Amino acid sequence: MSRLIGTVSRGIRTPIVRQGDDIVEVVVSSVLQAVRENGIEVHDKDIVAVTESVVARAQGNYAGISDISKDVRAKTGGKTVGVTFPILSRNRFANCLMGIAGGCEKVVLMLSYPSDEVGNHLVSIDAVDEAGIDPYRDVLSLEQFRAAFGKVVHPFTGVDYVEYYSDLVRRMGAEVEVIFANRVQAIADYADCVITCDIHSRQRSKRLLKAAGVKTVLGLDDLLTESIDGSGFNPQYGLLGSNKATDDSVKLFPVDCMAIAEAIGKRMSEATGKKVEAMVYGDGAFKDPAGKIWELADPVVSPGYTDGLIGTPNELKLKYLADNDFGDLKGDELKKAISERIKAKDGASLVGNMVSEGTTPRNLTDLIGSLCDLTSGSGDKGTPVIFIQGYFDNYTND
Repeated sequence: MSRLIGTVSRGIRTPIVRQGDDIVEVVVSSVLQAVRENGIEVHDKDIVAVTESVVARAQGNYAGISDISKDVRAKTGGKTVGVTFPILSRNRFANCLMGIAGGCEKVVLMLSYPSDEVGNHLVSIDAVDEAGIDPYRDVLSLEQFRAAFGKVVHPFTGVDYVEYYSDLVRRMGAEVEVIFANRVQAIADYADCVITCDIHSRQRSKRLLKAAGVKTVLGLDDLLTESIDGSGFNPQYGLLGSNKATDDSVKLFPVDCMAIAEAIGKRMSEATGKKVEAMVYGDGAFKDPAGKIWELADPVVSPGYTDGLIGTPNELKLKYLADNDFGDLKGDELKKAISERIKAKDGASLVGNMVSEGTTPRNLTDLIGSLCDLTSGSGDKGTPVIFIQGYFDNYTND
């Protein structure tokens, strides 16, 4: 062990990406310029990643609120529609809700409590306990909710989401009724046409709704799966992963991301003579200790990646080796023993082996995507491309 720096994650500034731009060219030229100007040597297994947001922008994958409304009306009949488990986000869901409301006469909005799927709290769990309410059983009307909790404002945004979402529905000319429940089947008492808006649990929700006798069951992934009058669309995820673009439009999750990642990896590898991996990334996972928010509002962390990023870590736990197998060694003898044990790995899975316990055998794309998301941020850093080095190194690499 002579090199003292391990994994390095760098944000790469790029020109502002516009619709019609060649995103592969933007990413590759920006990374190559950055490494050249900063004297950075590219190595095999380096990773270039680009956020899904600028990929979708370059693709022009946008749709209007009116496009959503037209699709909702066609797929639901346009009468009373139940809308279950939306996340509490002006960026992620406000325009989607307006589009849904514009395509029906009445929305029965069912909010989960005390928090949404990604951790945004509607009320505190302590307040629920104090009110003697069982969130796993009790279905609350708006009147019951207000009587128990009053006007509840989100601590980060200062928004009362119950009032805010209700106003959006009314603005679109639809009637609104709000209920609060955590069993998706509860909506069956209010509507026989339901759009379930949860992200990662959507398949279960659809299954339970159908079993409860709901006639028409849709998810956000069933809306905008085809172009509406020339709009953007996503055949796999529909409205899932969309963001507010303007007051009357959304930017959808990008398409063809595997091909984009492969093209970036190929161009980088040809330009550098090294085998460079590439990926498109969205929301990573990080639980805010104060707000309890998980992020994870995209349907997947990475919709596109090269083959070298498939799999999970297969690592030994250094502290386990130091404390147990080589607890009697120290200094150079300890370094040598641990290095030899690492070099002796034969590629066989270490899952279930005590020496790998706690090494987080999650998908590499999820882990790397989370690193990228935390590096790039979501504000004005201007670094939608991330260049990662040393991610696949271990204690023995010089």
